[in-house]
Amino acid sequence: MSDPKKRIPIPQILSSSQFQTQSEMLEVQRKPNKLFIGIPKEERFQERRVGLVPASVATMIAHGHRVVIEKGAGESSNYSDQAYSEVGADIAYSKEQVFKSNILIKVAPPTLEELDLFQPNQILFSPIQLPLISAEYIHKLRQKRVIALAMEYIQDNGGAFPIVRIMSELAGLCAVSTASELLSNTNGGKGVLLGGVSGVPSAKIVILGAGVVAQFATRVALGMGADVRIFDNDISKLMRIQSQVGRPLNTSSFNPIQLEKELLTADVVIGAIHSKSGRTPMLVSEDTVSKMKAGSVIIDVSIDQGGCFETSEVTSLDKPTFKKYDVIHYCVPNIASKVARTASIAVSNIMTSILLNASDTGGIEHLLQKQSGLRNGVYTYKGCLTNTYLGQRFKIKSTDLDLLMMSNL
Repeated sequence: MSDPKKRIPIPQILSSSQFQTQSEMLEVQRKPNKLFIGIPKEERFQERRVGLVPASVATMIAHGHRVVIEKGAGESSNYSDQAYSEVGADIAYSKEQVFKSNILIKVAPPTLEELDLFQPNQILFSPIQLPLISAEYIHKLRQKRVIALAMEYIQDNGGAFPIVRIMSELAGLCAVSTASELLSNTNGGKGVLLGGVSGVPSAKIVILGAGVVAQFATRVALGMGADVRIFDNDISKLMRIQSQVGRPLNTSSFNPIQLEKELLTADVVIGAIHSKSGRTPMLVSEDTVSKMKAGSVIIDVSIDQGGCFETSEVTSLDKPTFKKYDVIHYCVPNIASKVARTASIAVSNIMTSILLNASDTGGIEHLLQKQSGLRNGVYTYKGCLTNTYLGQRFKIKSTDLDLLMMSNL
């Protein structure tokens, strides 16, 4: 037992306070932040979509935010300047006016010329489209200290990719209808009908990947009577797609021997692989493509993340195809732009939800601190590259975003 004389006396005020009722610490409600949003007109790859449709602009205006849209930005989606003006948007007659906004929403990556118009701490929402960006693109974003978020990497609270999912639904639906057109004689194909007729076998479609693109492509292909084969290493995805389609399907893991066998007899091959943070894996070599049937069709939906065929090269809606080894390649990164109005509404719905949430939280930067899914989309932050894959690809030092945000608190 210790000697009482050697004990250090503790003031009663320090020991008794722990037994007293403590005041509850409540989170301080942030004052809603008024956003200034700019929608530039898209100028590359015949992009026809627009970042916010008039209905979403009306919602933002009703919440007290300001929206400025470049003249003619919605025309390709059949939204007139008058439609935007009537709901309260400001119509800008120069790109410089739009780039004075705090938040920019684009459905195609900005051009190098547009990057010169950016201002420090501006926030950019746009796709990356890996084949299109360069080290110079990244350096300009860093020099301008832009907070850039890639739409295809933004996650929701459940870990899903909402913009990728909705665009994948559209891409899956468009991919099969596009393949059907390309197989016809009028489009340079070998004159094959996907569903066949009595006495004539159906065309064979091979789909690489069993995600959302595959799910919707399979539905359309089966509806047209085609013979579908699906490859994916995730067996749970293969099980899920069979359950969703509601009928047995010919599925397989990426067994090299089985994959090549199916590719060499396929009429259509759809690349539908999505990477969570970087480039899609290269699944089909140039040698394999060279052995495919003459007149067969490749639809590389994954081209916005680099593509999964070694022979793939980015094309545009103006000139969407090219032939290599007598195989027709369709490698348009914005395939959903074929149905621009539907695609614009789909993107706009998701972006409106993010923007309203940001406003209630105190701004995009405050929302980034609270939502890890939104942080997953950030690839440059106030002069620093934060995406590891881009850093390795362009040999630029990348920094952990969480560390950067902690240092700014």
